[in-house]
This record gives sequence, structure tokens and C-alpha cells, in this order.
Amino acid sequence: MAKRIGIVACSSEGAALCYQTICLGAAPLMGEYNHPEVLMHTIPFLRYKECVEAWDWAKVAKLMLSSARRLAHAGADFLICPDNTIHQAFDMVAEKSPLPWLHIAEVVRSKAQEKGLKRLAVLGTEFLMNGPVYRDILKKSGIETEIPNAPDQKLINKIILNELVYGVYSSESREYFISVIGGMKALGCDGVVLGCTEIPKLMHPGESPLPLLDSTRLLAGAAVDEALR
Repeated sequence: MAKRIGIVACSSEGAALCYQTICLGAAPLMGEYNHPEVLMHTIPFLRYKECVEAWDWAKVAKLMLSSARRLAHAGADFLICPDNTIHQAFDMVAEKSPLPWLHIAEVVRSKAQEKGLKRLAVLGTEFLMNGPVYRDILKKSGIETEIPNAPDQKLINKIILNELVYGVYSSESREYFISVIGGMKALGCDGVVLGCTEIPKLMHPGESPLPLLDSTRLLAGAAVDEALR
């Protein structure tokens, strides 16, 4: 039997995309309409948002661990979190977790290595872009990172929190992201990390000036692989 996947959810849009990708992506490996069992728990997004905006990663870790324990009790075999920003608390979570986790940035790093990418633009919330999650993990493989300038960071953050988490994906915001990615290409980036799990629903590969590393779908694919391992 496949292992049971536990999803520690944060925003509804990112978690929903991850869940859907797991279910649809498993069928070619397991047979039509088939996929591993999936369990999900989510604490209200507001509680995460308040902790992140206070840069209180210890409290973020407590929230994540609360979900982890509930999922362990429900029968999950391992855990994933389709939210990049709160991975800044990952080390505090992993050391106390009742179950093993897949790390979203490690999954992205593996794909970047496979593609031979050397310098990645990282897009996400202000907290993610200015935090260590992707910078430190990609550095392990000698991959450099670049982030947008401060005004672009603020507007990207605003679009994520005022539009994307609510399921609003406008053509204006899409064009803006395309222009930002174009600017990162001009700085020498050879790929871009969609380091917010909602951005993949806004951006599509054929529209981007750079190859996309879709953290949400990559994590979902890695979860299916782990479930079947």
C-alpha cells in the first residue's frame, strides 16, 4: 500500500493546488482514478499571517507542529507543507515532529540541479524573498539566488496577500510578474523559483521569460514519489 500523505496547509489556494496535483499526478503511476490517501489539516491563515508579520518563527513552528500531531494521530505516514514562507520555521518543526517531512526548497533544489540551473530568481512574499529558506538550501549546490528590488518586493507581496490567496488571478498582475521575471533575466538569472504556492496559478510556462520552478507542483510530485517508495 502507498504511504499516507499528510498536508500541513497554510493558505487554501496553495494547499488546494497541491492536493489536486497529488491526486491527478498519481494516476499515471497507480492507475486511473487512483492516488495515495491524503490527509490535510489547516489552522486559520490569519494566525499564521500574524506570526509571520511579527517574525515570530517559534510561534509559526508551534502552529505547524499542532497540525503535524493531528495528522500523525489521523494516520499520516509523512508530511508536506505547500507554503514556502513558513518553511523558515522548518528546523524548529523537524526536531520535534512526530513524522518525517519533505522540505519544499529541497525538492526545488533537486529539480534545479537536474536542469543544470546556476542562478535563480526567487519570487514569493517579502518574508520568503528576504529569508534564508531558498538562499541557504540552493547555496548547498552552488546555486546563486537573486531577489527583486525593494519596490517590486512590496508589490509582489501585496499581490500575493490581497489577490492570490483569495483566488484572484488578474491579467494585470500576470503581466507585472512577467516584467519582473524579465528584469531578473537581465540580471543573469537562468530560472525562477515560484516560491509562493499560489503563483503557479497566475504564471504559466509559455508566458515566462525564464524557466519556471513550480514549488507547489514539484512538492506534490515528490510526495507521490515518496508515498510509492
